[in-house]
Amino acid sequence: MATSEAQRGGASQVDVAEFIDQQPVGGFQVKLLLTCAAVLFLDGFDTQAIGYVAPALAKEWGLTKGALGPVFSAGLFGLMIGALLFGPLADRIGRKKIIILSTLAFGIGALVTAFVNDLNTLLAIRFLTGLGLGGAMPNAVAMTSEFNPCRRRATMVMIMFCGFSVGAALGGLVAAALIPQFGWRSVFVVGGVAPLLLVPILALRLPESVRFLALTGRANERVAELLRLINPNAAFAPARQFVIDEPHLPGIPVVHLFREGRTLVTLLLWVVFFMSLLDLYFLSNWLPTVLNDLGSSVASSAAIGSMLQVGGVVGTFALGSIIDRFSFRALALVYFIAVFAVGAIGQLGHSVVFVTMAIFAAGFCVVGGQIAANALAAAFYPTSVRATGVGWALGIGRVGSIVGPLVGGMLLTMKWSAASVFMAAAGAAMCAALAAFWISRLAGMGGTGKSPEQAASYQAGLRPSTTAGA
Repeated sequence: MATSEAQRGGASQVDVAEFIDQQPVGGFQVKLLLTCAAVLFLDGFDTQAIGYVAPALAKEWGLTKGALGPVFSAGLFGLMIGALLFGPLADRIGRKKIIILSTLAFGIGALVTAFVNDLNTLLAIRFLTGLGLGGAMPNAVAMTSEFNPCRRRATMVMIMFCGFSVGAALGGLVAAALIPQFGWRSVFVVGGVAPLLLVPILALRLPESVRFLALTGRANERVAELLRLINPNAAFAPARQFVIDEPHLPGIPVVHLFREGRTLVTLLLWVVFFMSLLDLYFLSNWLPTVLNDLGSSVASSAAIGSMLQVGGVVGTFALGSIIDRFSFRALALVYFIAVFAVGAIGQLGHSVVFVTMAIFAAGFCVVGGQIAANALAAAFYPTSVRATGVGWALGIGRVGSIVGPLVGGMLLTMKWSAASVFMAAAGAAMCAALAAFWISRLAGMGGTGKSPEQAASYQAGLRPSTTAGA
């Protein structure tokens, strides 16, 4: 194999992607995964913190709960802008710098939130905090993807992304423990200090993406060091050159999402992300309210509703190897099952046991599917625009996360029944399923009117690995 020659020191060129694909997942990749998961853990904590402190904050400031709606929206809007902005920037200056900058930004933003005393200032700070939160996520996904072999890439990205879900869930426990003793501001002190303590660790321990460095062609010694961390037995000739078998794409990164056969897949990915996050935030925001209206107590509604996230964590671990093997075909099937699970919630609302099972299944498919979509988007785009592709997909998805709760509120205001509301939510899952299925069909057709070279490039991120069992 080409990499065996490189390891003996006899090759003048080493294909970095091919080298990584031939290695097992080792301790270095696991440490990197945990580091990126720590970033997303704190990202999840700070993203959800405002929701957990909202009742105490509203009481202290004498606000109605509805008055905090614009604050929630400002944070989500900041997340959207951050994803759209920092993805392309990372493709130009590197993943590591943007991850550190984003972590620093949302750490400072959370800490400043602890000292805010009026609603307008809170709204502005939550928007600025959202910029950092939105910038960290696509780059953590890209970084994890670029250090792992293709046969395990989706699994590793999905496990890493669990950091966000765990951080969001733990935020509720931390808030419950801190607020009665120290007030709501203490939650933001913790949420601000922790990322700021992580920043110097990231600066010292987080490597730059090895594929990004190889693509620049200006850091051969550092690339060699990183590849030896992946495989300590590797040896390279002094005159070797490290390359990526991908074109360097100059100019504005976003433009390249719509070139060389990527246009249709990009648009379909946006549909998947938009509909998936619409469904996820629709369910997250309105499940407790609808369950309470159907007769469950407030405590029971919250407990039953939490099964959405529990199902999501289980789904993330369960789906990793399946997504690695079957790619978008598996994703389409997952969202198709979500149609029935989400629709069943409204039909089974009067049975605690059955509605709990339906919510768990919905979380398994919708949350697990969304995290799988992150991994597949990272696999589809070339190194030059990977953070841009993931960032813009997440940015478009964030629009869905804003629309979802609004649609749910409108339907409930119009006196739709629970069954009808959740059937509407099931329609969003169906749209995601159809878009994912269409992408899987494109992988089989080889593109649309492209040259053989373009068609091969077009399918590279769509085709499931043939070495999945290796």
